[in-house]
Amino acid sequence: MSQMVWKEYIKALKNEVKPALGCTEPISLALATAKARSVVGDEDILSIVAKVSPNLMKNGMGVTVPGTGMKGLAIAAAAGAVCGDAEAGLEVLKNINADHVANAKKLLDQNLVSVSIADVDKVLYSEATIKTQNHVAKVCIADTHTKIVRIEKDGEVIFEEPIIEGKGHTKPYDLTGASIADIHDFCTNAPLEDIAFMKDAETINTALSVEGLMNDYGLHIGKTMMKQLDKGFIAQDLMTDIMIRTSAGSDARMGGATLPAMSNSGSGNQGISATMPVVVVADFLKASEEDRIRAQALSHLVAVYIHNTFPALSALCATSTAAMGAAAGMGWLLGDKKLDVINDAICSMIGDVSGIICDGAANSCAMKVSSTANSAFKAVIMALDNVRVTGQEGLVSPTVEESIRNLGSLVSDGMKQTDAQIIKIMINKSQC
Repeated sequence: MSQMVWKEYIKALKNEVKPALGCTEPISLALATAKARSVVGDEDILSIVAKVSPNLMKNGMGVTVPGTGMKGLAIAAAAGAVCGDAEAGLEVLKNINADHVANAKKLLDQNLVSVSIADVDKVLYSEATIKTQNHVAKVCIADTHTKIVRIEKDGEVIFEEPIIEGKGHTKPYDLTGASIADIHDFCTNAPLEDIAFMKDAETINTALSVEGLMNDYGLHIGKTMMKQLDKGFIAQDLMTDIMIRTSAGSDARMGGATLPAMSNSGSGNQGISATMPVVVVADFLKASEEDRIRAQALSHLVAVYIHNTFPALSALCATSTAAMGAAAGMGWLLGDKKLDVINDAICSMIGDVSGIICDGAANSCAMKVSSTANSAFKAVIMALDNVRVTGQEGLVSPTVEESIRNLGSLVSDGMKQTDAQIIKIMINKSQC
């Protein structure tokens, strides 16, 4: 494989594996309001009018915004306007404090913030218009959570990047021609210094997991499972440890912890799902620093590669594909770095968890994170025993690449109506 292709893999990791504070959909809107606020200046806010795509609405309605103790897009918009760092990307709310929260709540109490669905042909889109006594600013974000495509001030466009309706965003890297085999080769043999930055994924997401086990965030699934060990309801073993430590990270992240997650493909939960199972197995094996880094790179890059076969937001719970990355990383560590173990584990996961739907970001996401982590380890231990879901069953084909394409086709084409129905149900619920 050429060094040029390896450079694309490094770019993919650096672009798709980034720290993010809070669920990235409401954070995207907070970034839009923070940028709009920076344009109008420090005058008193008269109104904030936010509009988002249906999928962003779905993923922003039920999740806690970090540091606020409140759920939803309205508080995210208000917080972004009050204290958001417009240059901090997915960490836009990193400076939030109690005074900021009080001021953001005042905007809500005074009915100065509105959020509705935008009429756009974009899966990922948010816009915010802030009006003060002397100025009005509008900021639009599209295609990725942090890509600002338009800024207006007092009716004048001061920045614009063309949006082609119905067309996907061109990514700053190219995975054309990539394969699980090539990714495996890269992560096994690339110079360690080229991928050493992947150590940060372990450091950041482990801290989030520890936080989730120490406090009652969200549904505190990880902490609850840990309590059951003493009762004998569950056993202390590697699979249980994987489920507990992985779900705890999601508990904290969805429950409003003010620690960042290392995200994958624009999602903190995907980052946690790709990271923590590999960390737990590496701890169990007492793996070397080099093997830990290479396994993290493999997990995250496989997750990015599979996720690139379908839209950024869809009806599929993408922790399932992130956990396929984790299966690759765990399989590499436990299976003597053998490619066949990785291929078989991914195929078995496609046969197992490809039907898990995304019904919006919420505390319950930690349950799905736990389930997909369990599936990943189960698929790995099957593969270690030379067992996999065969190519004659369901979505699974004889090869891993065909199986991934089948999954991508299902999500991109077959699940569109499912996604629309989920959004319709959720919107109707919110209006009851």
